[in-house]
Amino acid sequence: MTTTLEPRTIRVAHSPDSDDAFMFYALAEGKIDTDGLRYVHELQDIESLNQRALRGELEVTAVSIHAYAYLADRYALLPHGASMGDQYGPRLVARSPLTRSDVKGLTIAVPGPLTSAYLALKLYEPEFTPVFTPFDQIEDAVERGDVDAGLLIHEGQLTFAARGLHLVADMGVWWYNETGLPLPLGGNVVRKDLGEETIRLVSRHLRESIAYGLEHRSAALDHAMRFARGLDKSDADTFVGMYVNDWTLDYGERGREAVRRFLRRGVEAGVIPHTVDVEFVD
Repeated sequence: MTTTLEPRTIRVAHSPDSDDAFMFYALAEGKIDTDGLRYVHELQDIESLNQRALRGELEVTAVSIHAYAYLADRYALLPHGASMGDQYGPRLVARSPLTRSDVKGLTIAVPGPLTSAYLALKLYEPEFTPVFTPFDQIEDAVERGDVDAGLLIHEGQLTFAARGLHLVADMGVWWYNETGLPLPLGGNVVRKDLGEETIRLVSRHLRESIAYGLEHRSAALDHAMRFARGLDKSDADTFVGMYVNDWTLDYGERGREAVRRFLRRGVEAGVIPHTVDVEFVD
């Protein structure tokens, strides 16, 4: 009697936003051969994924690069799937124009304590009072006056001006001026206990999914529009282009150095309490 083995299931988790949806389009829609692995997609906001990764719940997940500082013992960074802000990134906004010197001491809505946005802001201005707020509620909190300012990620980076909010600082621009490097915001990690062979397959599948989306941009963008949160297709295309590009296919040495430098600066500033051994999957 022949026994048919069930395909190994890999839970792959990412944010319900247009750039991640674009990246995982081919994997979600069965456009690539997955060599007998079965991928189950789970969508949650990035701070929730950071917390789940801390508990080791997911085989493959998007995480904030800041969060990786607390995950390096259990997870390795995949070389594909990075969200890098190349002279752009999370945007600090307020109801009225402010200068950098005005930021000190403000109450600021931020999308979570383990987000890279929060680490970048702490490096930019260490002294502020964070109000941890779901990322899609930050613009509302600033508009209502619940906080002095807000740090926007995802689509809010493109929509704040239409709501009458003022840009105080772009963390990606600031970081580039400081270091000459892109700002590493998010990456995909794989749990080390999956074993070398499975990790190798997962890495290849993710790269193929990103490449397929870039090569079939219109179809991938149509898929991503389900997660565009009010952006029209042109703005969604702009947003996807910001965070799914050559950096996403592979960090390259400059991208890897950006990750190391960002986390090292976090340690030097006392935000991250320990040295981080950054491990990339080959």
